[in-house]
Amino acid sequence: MADMSASASLAMTHLVPLAKEFDEDKVTPGVLGFIVFAVMALAVWGLMKSMNRHMGRVNFAEPDDKPADAAASDAGRSTA
Repeated sequence: MADMSASASLAMTHLVPLAKEFDEDKVTPGVLGFIVFAVMALAVWGLMKSMNRHMGRVNFAEPDDKPADAAASDAGRSTA
């Protein structure tokens, strides 16, 4: 366990000077932020493509439930 803490502290002593080179007031998303954004953009593109394909298959016209002569005969009947 002592070796891991020694190697971790050694790594931190090497990384701290590298961190000092960056502007402390500037925060950037970095490569990870770009990858996450790109994956989300591809997912939205795929969902939109799928939605357009499914909406193209939808039939918006309602079918007639009754034939025309049956509907005319029902119109003369009273429900009261």
